[in-house]
Amino acid sequence: MPGLDELLAEIRACRICAEHLALGPRPVLRASATAKLLIIGQAPGTRVHESGVPWDDASGERLRDWLGLTPEVFYDVTRVAIMPMGFCYPGSNPKGGDLAPRPECAPAWHGKVMEFIPQVELTLLVGMYAQRQYLGKAAAKTLTETVRAWRDHLPGVLPTPHPSWRVAGWQRKNPWFEKEVLPELRRRVHQIVLV
Repeated sequence: MPGLDELLAEIRACRICAEHLALGPRPVLRASATAKLLIIGQAPGTRVHESGVPWDDASGERLRDWLGLTPEVFYDVTRVAIMPMGFCYPGSNPKGGDLAPRPECAPAWHGKVMEFIPQVELTLLVGMYAQRQYLGKAAAKTLTETVRAWRDHLPGVLPTPHPSWRVAGWQRKNPWFEKEVLPELRRRVHQIVLV
């Protein structure tokens, strides 16, 4: 039976939605059998598409700040797995921002990857696409309501907004996120990842 390395190589060679990708396929993810934190985000942006390094942009800097992790720890694949809803850059939206993650990735690959990362103790659902997929009916009507109900999903799952530049305005309107969620998020992440 193939192992995780073979699966990751197969995913990195994936072309199932190539015809829909303006910049072509470049699947970006990280996983190891020992990872205890799983971050499920949206899809790579253009900078991540170029570098091949997940969260290698301003959103990643904000996410690492939220988690209280240095880049060295965040990118230590033995501790942190990173699996977006869509593994490739989906293209830009004419109305601004990026298009939604391609719908083929999660059904094709997520379950297979999760079989190889059994030690995950906490899964961060970063943004509404991950929350809708993994919380199903437990997701509220809005991202704000879902994140506000973060305690309902513990201990194994914690929903957060996406840390794009747009989140600054959201955080101003929702100061409870910084006051209540971030300290608990950091505490749990450090307890799991920094032991």
